[in-house]
Amino acid sequence: MADLEPGALVGVFADWVAAGLELLGVVVLMLGVLATTFLFLRNGLRRGAPGWAEAFTPYRAQLGRAILLGLELLVAADIVHTVAAPMTLETVATLGLVVLIRTVLSLSLEVEIEGRWPWQRERPSAPKQE
Repeated sequence: MADLEPGALVGVFADWVAAGLELLGVVVLMLGVLATTFLFLRNGLRRGAPGWAEAFTPYRAQLGRAILLGLELLVAADIVHTVAAPMTLETVATLGLVVLIRTVLSLSLEVEIEGRWPWQRERPSAPKQE
């Protein structure tokens, strides 16, 4: 490691950070699926037949949030990974395509969870003047 140039050290460090972010993203996805599924099963079993329908909507929302968080970490890993990769048209295009796909997936999950586009959130109303 002592004979590596400073630029190569940045690449090695970026590879380690990217690998850590990828691992964290996968762990978040797995734990999110397991935790939300456990809560769904627990809530459904506690409430009986009508409870399953009531437990399903929050389950989908929480599962979607876990997936979104995992995807954000994986996108961050892809971005950090480009620091370590040689900058060629192919690597930039690959990163762009991966980020585009994951962004579209994140947006569609957000719409599915919230029922509206992220930029359509309600703004706090101005205080009423008397």
